[in-house]
Amino acid sequence: MRPHGHAKDTQIYGSCPPSGIPELQEQMSVCVDDVALWTRSNRLQLNTGKTEVPWCATGRRQHQIPHHPVRIGDDWIFPTDSVQNLWIYLDSDTSMRVHVSKTISNCFAALRSIRRCVPRQVLVSQAVSLVLSHLDYGNATLAGLPGYLFDRLRSVLNAAARLVNPVGKFEHVTPLLHDLHWLRVGQRVEFKLAVLMYRCLNGHGPPYLANLASDLHRVADLDTRRRLRSSSSDALTIPLTRLSTVATTLFLWRQLGCGTAYLPL
Repeated sequence: MRPHGHAKDTQIYGSCPPSGIPELQEQMSVCVDDVALWTRSNRLQLNTGKTEVPWCATGRRQHQIPHHPVRIGDDWIFPTDSVQNLWIYLDSDTSMRVHVSKTISNCFAALRSIRRCVPRQVLVSQAVSLVLSHLDYGNATLAGLPGYLFDRLRSVLNAAARLVNPVGKFEHVTPLLHDLHWLRVGQRVEFKLAVLMYRCLNGHGPPYLANLASDLHRVADLDTRRRLRSSSSDALTIPLTRLSTVATTLFLWRQLGCGTAYLPL
């Protein structure tokens, strides 16, 4: 079991093959009992009734995820399909569909609160602070998503650009984005990942990400690539993964196992 503490809750991660699910459930229940004992000894209260237990697996193994409750203290908690982690919604199949839907809902709610009877500079500031902030928050977790999810997020960006620069319904939005110096949704994700990778490689990133970046190597440092054109670039080699269909969306999920418990304090 791997614990991870936040300001107001504690997360416990565990992984197992499908055949080891009963053993993992029992192990998790015992671990939560130890956490509850520690909280009582430190005059804290563990709210087991608000605990969430998601099971994470690939799309092909969703039928193997258990649906019976897990004992958390004195309560029995049924598994949930998605959980909120630092305002990022994680679903059991790592598809990020719930997070995309919630982001779109929050962005359009913010768009409806913006009033046009203000100067254009103020209108742009409102769109950036109320809309683009929702799009950019945690967008590194959206890397590798299918195109139809990016299309849904792109509709929010286009609506914000049309709100700032009123144009016809069928007018192209690309000139508006260029005028506002706004990157498209996919480009914003790539820019965030590039900045994070640059900081990790130069010792300015968070330690938990810098440790993962240590597995990456420059193409120029590989003996087999020295005679290729790519050896003169600063590109990095990405380690191969066993599940390529899931690996592209594992930026935040790499530390998650098959079962996870979220314990609010």
